[in-house]
Amino acid sequence: MDDINLHYRFLNWRRRIRLREVRGIRYRERLKRMLRDGDVLRYHGNSDEVGCFVAARPLSKRNRYFEVTIVDTGVRGMIAVGLVPQLYKLDHQPGWLPNSVAFHADDGKLYNGNTVGQQFGAKCSRGDRIGCGISLDCDEGQLTVFFTKNGAEVGSVGIPASPDALYPAVGMHSLGEEVLLDLNAEWGTEQDDGQMIVDSHEEDWARLHDIKATGTLLEYVGKGKSIVDVGLAQARRPLNTRCHYYEVEIADAGEKCYIALGLARRDYPKNRHPGWSRGSIAYHADDGKLFHGSGVGDAFGPRCFEGDIMGCGIMFPRDFNLDVGVFSDEGDDWDFDLVSPAEVQNDLYANNEDEDEDEGEDLEGRKATVFFTRNGKVVGRREVVLPVQGFYPTIGMMSTGEKVRVDLRPLSG
Repeated sequence: MDDINLHYRFLNWRRRIRLREVRGIRYRERLKRMLRDGDVLRYHGNSDEVGCFVAARPLSKRNRYFEVTIVDTGVRGMIAVGLVPQLYKLDHQPGWLPNSVAFHADDGKLYNGNTVGQQFGAKCSRGDRIGCGISLDCDEGQLTVFFTKNGAEVGSVGIPASPDALYPAVGMHSLGEEVLLDLNAEWGTEQDDGQMIVDSHEEDWARLHDIKATGTLLEYVGKGKSIVDVGLAQARRPLNTRCHYYEVEIADAGEKCYIALGLARRDYPKNRHPGWSRGSIAYHADDGKLFHGSGVGDAFGPRCFEGDIMGCGIMFPRDFNLDVGVFSDEGDDWDFDLVSPAEVQNDLYANNEDEDEDEGEDLEGRKATVFFTRNGKVVGRREVVLPVQGFYPTIGMMSTGEKVRVDLRPLSG
């Protein structure tokens, strides 16, 4: 009898150990090709394979939101933030497989159980904060997942409710990628209201590469170690006869004041300072030179320092007509009516002695005069050929600590 009792005690002891092991597995984080150092996650692969992190505990009504801050975008910035089942395959980005959903930083797309994403929000860069949470207002059988960027909601998506819980997940896919993880971040109406007070002005910008926008302030968040570490901000709309000038105030010159103000074509390379490549022109603050489609600048004006206000504008030909549509920008809603020169007089139209000869010609490749100012005074002018889709206000920065305050419509009253 004693032997039988001993046998049952042994079996109960084994069951308790297994139960503890199962509970330990249940609340253990999972990661592959990733390293975790405190709250920091780093990609630890060769860029050929995905790295993925799945948190130990799922989101719940008490803990329904988490955030990730991009510390470094690495080579390609292929960082994904979202929700996945506990036993998600770690060699796939969150959002690629069924019952998972994620917002991808490199293309701004939402991936909802599919390797083909849908356009969802703006791309994210170094310094951006991406959040993911579950809404408490959900229909029966449906779960609403929402995503945020820098404290403002980007959008939401409804997914079928699953008996399996959804766990915070982060994916990476290129060397150098690094994020700061906050699994205890809070999201509520009080935070939303606070964010509504400050207009991020991000809608003014078509591209922000290694530059963070906070209101009208642009801050360089790149590495600042070589000439390829350019931070570029390009406006969503080109200059035109109704909005022909913009200004930048140097709020902080940073380490070397590698700040450039100018105009560029819409598809201008993101890692080239304005003025360095074809289809661009820019006034550089650090040396006072003008760069016009070349890496070699011409002596142009004085250097600019912290507190200086740099301006750039276009003097369009007097017969320039927006109705022709040379600056058409599909997908953008303009805030003004298209007008012809006969309906408006503008002193900033350049004098054109040959305007009679130019009537009726194709506006593609038309010439205009670009001018630059410093603290309200004209520094100089340069004749340029207008790109087909127009010249877009473009700002470049390239050293740590640089900040500028931008006014895209200083003459609008």
